[in-house]
Amino acid sequence: MAESNGEYPTVIGPDASFKGEVRFEKGLRLLGQFDGEIVTKGSLLVEEGARLSGEVKAGSVRIDGAMSGNLEATGKVHLTSSAKLEGDLQTARLEVADGASFVGHVAVGTDKGKTPSGRPAEAPAEALRNVNKPKNAPQGQPVVAGKR
Repeated sequence: MAESNGEYPTVIGPDASFKGEVRFEKGLRLLGQFDGEIVTKGSLLVEEGARLSGEVKAGSVRIDGAMSGNLEATGKVHLTSSAKLEGDLQTARLEVADGASFVGHVAVGTDKGKTPSGRPAEAPAEALRNVNKPKNAPQGQPVVAGKR
């Protein structure tokens, strides 16, 4: 558990329920419930047992509890083994522990809509269809592993 006066000077306690918009510079530790928008260049920690519903734009995020909504982080997102995330995720770096639950689309890298190599990102279904596709195979056609 993080110290409330160190990396996370702002705390929404376990008995608190908050709706609205929160903007802060350093870190926020959520122990209760939040519904709305969070915007920060700092860190967000959603503790186990906490529930967050809404949009988040943050520097770095660690989720031990539950979040539903879109999440955008300029730094790292860490989903621990108790994390439950439902929504679209865009981040520079992603760490997912065994046991974490994530339902949504994800884009990992430094540029929106591009892979770390700078190439445009494929839609998830298109990327999966092309995993084992030979370079000379016709575009848009699924390829069965082992056949060319």
